[in-house]
Amino acid sequence: MDITTAIAEGKIQSTITTARCLLLFLLVLALFLGSACTIQISSRSGFNQNEYAAASKSMIVAESAIGDTPTTSPLTQEQAVPVMTPTTAVNHVVDEAQILAQLGQERAVPTHLQDGQEVELPLATLLAYGEQLFAANWTTQEGAGRPLTKGNGGDLSDTTKPLVFPNNFNRISGPDANACSGCHNAPFGIPGGGGDIVGNVFVLGQRFDFATFDPSDTIPLRGGTDETGAPATLQTIGNSRATPGLFGSGYIEMLSRQMTADLQAIRNTIEPGGSAELVTKGIGFGTLRRNQDGTWDTTAVEGLIPDSLASTGPLDPPTLAICPFHQASSVISLRQFTNNAFNQHHGIQSTERFGDDMDPDADGFVNELTRADVTAITVYQAAMAVPGRVIPREPIIAEAIWTGEQLFDQIGCTSCHVAQLPLVDEGWLYTEPNPFNPKGNAQVGEIPTLLVDLTSDELPLPRLQPADNIVQVPAYTDLKLHDITGGGYDPNVEVLDMQQAGKGTPLNSGNRYFITRRLWGVANEPPYFHHGLFTTLRQAVEAHAGEALASQQAYLALSEYEQNAVIEFLKSLQVLPPGTPYLFVDEFGEPVEWPPVERIAAASD
Repeated sequence: MDITTAIAEGKIQSTITTARCLLLFLLVLALFLGSACTIQISSRSGFNQNEYAAASKSMIVAESAIGDTPTTSPLTQEQAVPVMTPTTAVNHVVDEAQILAQLGQERAVPTHLQDGQEVELPLATLLAYGEQLFAANWTTQEGAGRPLTKGNGGDLSDTTKPLVFPNNFNRISGPDANACSGCHNAPFGIPGGGGDIVGNVFVLGQRFDFATFDPSDTIPLRGGTDETGAPATLQTIGNSRATPGLFGSGYIEMLSRQMTADLQAIRNTIEPGGSAELVTKGIGFGTLRRNQDGTWDTTAVEGLIPDSLASTGPLDPPTLAICPFHQASSVISLRQFTNNAFNQHHGIQSTERFGDDMDPDADGFVNELTRADVTAITVYQAAMAVPGRVIPREPIIAEAIWTGEQLFDQIGCTSCHVAQLPLVDEGWLYTEPNPFNPKGNAQVGEIPTLLVDLTSDELPLPRLQPADNIVQVPAYTDLKLHDITGGGYDPNVEVLDMQQAGKGTPLNSGNRYFITRRLWGVANEPPYFHHGLFTTLRQAVEAHAGEALASQQAYLALSEYEQNAVIEFLKSLQVLPPGTPYLFVDEFGEPVEWPPVERIAAASD
């Protein structure tokens, strides 16, 4: 029978189905009978590494042979080694009591890493486990929810009204999400990406127990009244912020570490009565002075948050720490970001933040997230692929992109959106934990140090590579705070100042300062601006004011074609489909040369 006849008679699909079933049967039989595939995994004793990795790889190969399942994971199929648990591991030495104990359980992560295992696992396995945690839909059977604590970690204002059903979720005050990937998923559904406006977070809303906007509720920060005694409204209860993507964030954190170290080195040279300009990687942060009595004067320092400028005396210098994460620059590291978010959004408490064997939220669970777990999630985020550029084949569009890229520089946009910053001294070797972590987050020496080479092709592609011992990071940022609002009644001014949270000072003085948005990947991670209220890049460009007013006016003075060219340039800055090996591609994913050498040569003639 020829294949045409077979298709006509509908037998091909039946044959394929039979073959798949037979292959599955043989696979299961081999796993049960083959001693080489015996795996014994215990949450206490640790993974049997060799057997685990071999069996996991076999499962991937077998699944691929049967038929590939589409995935949005940034990890390749070879990298995405399943994290096996007692319910998924094949083990003919069955612990019947252990299996019976799991019947009926509904936990997203049945088995957690124990501290120390994070440095023993193969990197691919650790990344896969980190992704599993990032995408996990946490349940009350593993500690999700925080009945007696707020999202900021403090006790409820009214402990007689715990956050249990029907008050276990609240879109404004939290918990407000089942999974990290519930908000961080764009583009391509990648866990760790940006988010739609529906995923906006209400920053500082977590200081309330359970937001109700009930004006008759006069207990401050319970549900309807703020700390000043004023009724809370949707506009004043929190700052609505867009969900940022974490692509390339490992490089960003390493840049901030090097810049912080540079600023501190300058600080340490200042004698009483002296001063110094704070400059790192070509970015100026103003002037730091010391008074004759040795105390520190930070009034001329710019672009840093108040916590980085705080000092109690001569022996307590300002940290000058660069905080690269959050729209208003409030988080030093991915690890701090993770510890904060798991408690606020999911009600999952990490041991490094809340203590071993502690149950601060009184949900009946302890050790909900181990230090090893946090390392896995953090490294997963740090290892995410970097964004690239999409240059369409159409010459007219490509020419517009090149024109717009040059205009973007000429009108002054790159004075803040710096095209690239250099990582030197092997700064691409990412280590965990961050040496500048604040208290409540793992410190160097408290946990094993894990090193990841961010340039490795074993990580999700594409990657940045060193040239002349420098990795240029084309993120289009200076990692510095700027006032880009018009002040006063400009709706881009935030109502609350998150930098004052926990300091006993009013929050309602407002906020005008935001860290320069990283523009790599901006085109396919809408919406735009810190609030996410702009659906187009053009709206975001035209909304710039304050320190960016001159550039905005220069943009508006351009011809229609030139303005369109700037937008086309911004549209080229994209997160590329998972596994794309090149940084510059056309619309079909094929590599392109950029900058266009021929155009540059012609322009110089």
